[in-house]
Amino acid sequence: MSARERRAEPAALMAGTALAVFRLNGQFLEVAESLARPVGLTAAWWQVLGAVLDEPLPVAGIARAMGITRQSVQRIADLLVEKGLAEYLPNPAHSRAKLLRPTEDGRAAVRRIAPGQRALAGRLAEHLGLDEFQRAREALETLSRALEAIDAAG
Repeated sequence: MSARERRAEPAALMAGTALAVFRLNGQFLEVAESLARPVGLTAAWWQVLGAVLDEPLPVAGIARAMGITRQSVQRIADLLVEKGLAEYLPNPAHSRAKLLRPTEDGRAAVRRIAPGQRALAGRLAEHLGLDEFQRAREALETLSRALEAIDAAG
C-alpha cells in the first residue's frame, strides 16, 4: 500500500482532520484574543456575548450552540454579569434556567471588535477567494453535522 493510500484510510483521514481542526481552533482563538483584548474582553467572553446578541438564551442553550460544557458557559456568564456586560432575565419557559442577555456595555464592547473582525474577514476572503472561503465553511459545518449524527446514533 502506498503512502497516499494509507493517508486515505478513514483512521488516517480522521487523525489528519483532527490535527488540522485543532490547529485552526488555536489560530482562531489567538486571533479572537487579539481582537477582543483591546476592548477589555477575552475570546471566551466575546463568544458568549455573541451567542446572545440576537436573543437572550439560557446557559445550556449557549453551551449547545457553542459546543462546550454548560459549566464553562456558566462561569463566563457569571463573570460577564459581574462585570456589567450581561444580565440575567427570568425565563418564562423554565424558572431555574435564567436567560442571559448582553447589557448596552456588552453590546458596545462587541461593536468595538467589529472593525477588526471585518478587516480580518476581508483579508481571508482576499487570500482564499469568496468561493473557497464559502466551501471551507461548508466543509466544517458538514463535518460538525456528521459528528453530531454519529454521536446521537451512539
